[in-house]
Amino acid sequence: MLVSLKWLRDYIDIDLEPEEIAGKLTMAGLEVDSIDRITPGFSSVVVAKILSVKPHPNADKLSLCEVSTGEQTFPVVCGAKNISAGDVVPFAKVGATIPGGYTIKSSRLRGEISEGMLCSEEELGIGEDTTGIMMLPDDLRLGEDLAVAFDLEDVALEISITPNRSDCLSMIGIAREIAAMTGGKVRYPDIEFEEKGKLTDALTSVKILDSNLCPRYTARLIKNIEIRPSPAWMRMRLEAVGLRAINNVVDVTNFVMMECGQPLHAFDFRFLEEERIVVRGATEGEEFVSLDEKTRKLSADTLMICDGVKPVAVAGIMGGLNSEVEGDTEDVLLESAYFNPSSIRKSARSMGMSTDAAFRFERGIDPEGVINALNRAAQLIADLSGGYICKGYIDEYPREIETVRDIPLRPERVNGILGTQISAGEMQDILEGLEMTVKDNGEMGYLVTPPTFRVDISREVDLTEEIARIHGYEGISTTLPDLSPEAVTTSDKRTLQGRIRTILNGSGYSEVINYSFTTPASVDILGLSRDDAGRRLIKLEDPLGEEMSVMRTGLVYGLLETMKKNISAGNHDLRIFEIGKVFTDIDEELPVENERVGGLVTGSRYDRSWHFDDGLHSDFYDLKGCVENLFDALKIRDIRFKSDCDRLFLHPGRSCHVMSGGKTIGFLGDIHPDVLDKMDIKGRAMVFELDLQTIVSLPRVEMIYRNIPKFPSISRDVAFMVDRAVEGRYILDLALEKKENLLEYMGIFDVYIGKGVPDGMKSLAVRFVYRSATRTLTDVEVSEVHDRLVERIVKHTGAKIRGMEI
Repeated sequence: MLVSLKWLRDYIDIDLEPEEIAGKLTMAGLEVDSIDRITPGFSSVVVAKILSVKPHPNADKLSLCEVSTGEQTFPVVCGAKNISAGDVVPFAKVGATIPGGYTIKSSRLRGEISEGMLCSEEELGIGEDTTGIMMLPDDLRLGEDLAVAFDLEDVALEISITPNRSDCLSMIGIAREIAAMTGGKVRYPDIEFEEKGKLTDALTSVKILDSNLCPRYTARLIKNIEIRPSPAWMRMRLEAVGLRAINNVVDVTNFVMMECGQPLHAFDFRFLEEERIVVRGATEGEEFVSLDEKTRKLSADTLMICDGVKPVAVAGIMGGLNSEVEGDTEDVLLESAYFNPSSIRKSARSMGMSTDAAFRFERGIDPEGVINALNRAAQLIADLSGGYICKGYIDEYPREIETVRDIPLRPERVNGILGTQISAGEMQDILEGLEMTVKDNGEMGYLVTPPTFRVDISREVDLTEEIARIHGYEGISTTLPDLSPEAVTTSDKRTLQGRIRTILNGSGYSEVINYSFTTPASVDILGLSRDDAGRRLIKLEDPLGEEMSVMRTGLVYGLLETMKKNISAGNHDLRIFEIGKVFTDIDEELPVENERVGGLVTGSRYDRSWHFDDGLHSDFYDLKGCVENLFDALKIRDIRFKSDCDRLFLHPGRSCHVMSGGKTIGFLGDIHPDVLDKMDIKGRAMVFELDLQTIVSLPRVEMIYRNIPKFPSISRDVAFMVDRAVEGRYILDLALEKKENLLEYMGIFDVYIGKGVPDGMKSLAVRFVYRSATRTLTDVEVSEVHDRLVERIVKHTGAKIRGMEI
């Protein structure tokens, strides 16, 4: 928000330099981002008086003027018709510069010399009047620089206002802060005006159909106005804070919004059919043309301001083109209302209409300030337009807006939190300086009622913060907390998360963090079955938008979205993982929260280099190997991969469940091509998702020291031809269950399907390694054990031995 120091001084006396003001505001929580010096776009333009005006002897449309600056007299040729002897005007001397990059030079016009230029408002860049020379007040000192005479120089502070401090989105709001910090006193505008004519409620009416979204709506009528440019002082104030001057009525609504923080709107009363206002929700799909001349389709939850027939404004956001104040407007209905902040925020986001009014309404305005702003604006419109204010005003207030009263404050508690020794009296002075009502509460301290414009204060800790920032954070000494000598303990789950991060980082995976919010369409894109727990979505009450309106029930969709964004940015080779919570609705007060780890692989297996071409792409077994390595590093040995995976978003031939001891830990596999097509993702993607709580509960193998073997081992390789449905893990388990002491290692080193192997069968090459810790084994000893194991495998699987033993 831009704050003009010149405008600010209308409400409080400030003897500080801009840099000092900025420092104090920043230390009080209102960070000043920049300090900008505002200077007029002209130089060497002075106040002068026309001594005489004579016709130009050689040009009918020009005049010869004698102009005095008090010390010198200059001849000037001028073409304006609104000048006469005695007028006080702006005079650009030779060498002066004016907006547009022009430098005034001595010249001869139709044979007559001209030593300068008389200027209009538009030529000086301080107004839009182009009809003639700018007339100045008679009491200005001749020869005085116009920038000094009109006090055109200013300083603008750009302040970052935090979302909870809506009370500071105005000049008076900033003035209150400076008053609290400096002990000054705020000067509020005097609001006095005459009412005449008929009663307002006899000429119009207001009906609120949705009091939840609009608890209060006030209105006044101003009649017989004349639309014209605003005076220079108002235009300059608006332009200093980044607002464009339009006309005297619209400028007043903007001026009062910046002064008080209350957005207002003026309707051309002749365009209000049935001469009344109705506040209602929009009809789904209803079209409306706003002041920016854009046609917008409205949703049913958008609040509208209507007349007796049609919508005339989007409540709290923007008016309509069909009720705009125009050049021939004579009567206006002035609106000042309070709208539900959540409703305005949602409507502004959904329609992409970020306006100054919406910015204030969505943060919460002073519910008791609407009448004051209404009267202030009515007074200014009447003063600047020549109109009159009808008697009375309309105040529809069907649902009282709750305000906070009597917050208990314990001074010893405040000092305990801040680590200070601020006296109770100083605390009271600080709070009263912030316009809070402070009552004695005996030994309990005080009862504090904040002003209604402080919508951010509701608890004792809020008052503590106010005391801290006005007392000065620099006055709070730095202290170290009392630390317990007890060792810090970390939960098993937290320790596991750290280990998983280390392992996956070491495997070349980068961690990503996705939002816990997602789109409801994600479950349909992934093709989850109707009874899948992943469909039990938790809806947010006040989402940022439809794309982030539910809590996620899994990590896969977010990982795929991250992959899509990376591919769009030209990064096609990804190894990423995420550790985060997922949320499932179980029809109880609180949802179930589970922590999971998920990963995704896509693109090349290795970094591209001269000895690897693009054909070495990652596949299912790369990801499976990663998961195996993860559990191996975690010292969890009993891990099985079951191919009966029922996840519809995974490829049925390249997916499996991850199991241990009968527990399902998670799943891994290729993303189904249909899902990739729906998300417009090119290429393959392999994912895994594991439940952290289940992993925590799994037993771990202890590492035991053993001497390097002294005696040699003997290996035997056997190729078993089995049905394709037989899992390799089952064959290994059949042998390992015998617990033969001499069997040191057993593993599958080749899988073959092709020539020489019947249809429906596969060949699994298994290596058996035998060793004794006390002696060198003989072939007879090894064969005795080996034959028993092979026989057991053949018996339980129906396998055939392919070829001969080596």
